[in-house]
Amino acid sequence: MHRTDGHPGPGPAEAQDRAYWLLEPGRGAIRPVALPAPGPDDVLVRTLWSGVSRGTEALVHRGGVPAGQHAVMRAPYQEGEFPGPVKYGYLNVGVVEQGPAGLRGHTVFCLYPHQTRYVVPAASVLPVPPGVPAERAVLAGTVETAVNALWDLAPLVGDRLSVVGAGAVGCCVAAVAARIPGVRVELVDVEPSRAAVAERLGAAFALPVDATGGRDHVVHTSATAAGLTRALDLLADDGRVLELSWYGDRPVTVELGGDFHSRRLGVHGSQVGAVAAARRASRTHADRLGLALELLADPAFDTLITRDVRFDDLPAELSRIAAGPEPDELGTRVCYT
Repeated sequence: MHRTDGHPGPGPAEAQDRAYWLLEPGRGAIRPVALPAPGPDDVLVRTLWSGVSRGTEALVHRGGVPAGQHAVMRAPYQEGEFPGPVKYGYLNVGVVEQGPAGLRGHTVFCLYPHQTRYVVPAASVLPVPPGVPAERAVLAGTVETAVNALWDLAPLVGDRLSVVGAGAVGCCVAAVAARIPGVRVELVDVEPSRAAVAERLGAAFALPVDATGGRDHVVHTSATAAGLTRALDLLADDGRVLELSWYGDRPVTVELGGDFHSRRLGVHGSQVGAVAAARRASRTHADRLGLALELLADPAFDTLITRDVRFDDLPAELSRIAAGPEPDELGTRVCYT
């Protein structure tokens, strides 16, 4: 089929498989794709669920990836380039239809975009543990981010840790940290409804004005200047904020006057693209992702999925998310059946 809208087509019209493409900032569509024939070391996966990485995919949708970060922000199986046309995403759970005998019929997680079926090397998928439902496994990439952050932070028994920002990433950090014996976790957010979420995850909750100070560690995930400033306020002397927010092309103003220097505070970036330095010599990306999948055996993580949408509705859903989700929303899951 000849395309007339000025964008390269991802595949022939007669293909049965389909993928979500961001055609240009603010406009996405479902497009047909043609799959390659699987090789002897490949798997053909039929997608059951995919997850929307809300902050990152909203930023990609509006064209907010800075030019200097295009290479760094590439997803493992991304096609096209920022700002578009681009096929982007990395939270995919499906069942292996063809491949090595040890994987055929198994539910697997892959860092693949939103697509009905796909072919990748068998080494690119990880089996979902038997105790983890496929629909919960879409959170693996988000929990992996939390694992990496806590490897960066290295909390000790009895430490007091606050997470400022109760989005999906912040909630995953709080949930994983709360399962470390003796670590006392407080989840801080402007939305009072997050108190019930924090309770189900095993953490305390506070509005920013009521948050507890003198914390040994503070993780910031709100992607706001006010949140980062409050995160610094909550630290004990000589502490540092671990910054997980991705601001894209938005400038951020942080108050570094007052007692920032006299208290010897700091801000340290953390990003899931590289294994945390503390574990880089002894853990691979696959080890880290496998651990995230194991942690998802806890049904408390179901709290973090608040919206299900059908694959065909994904273009409209991503436009809605980019415009600003409802206050009580956390994770969005995409259904392919």
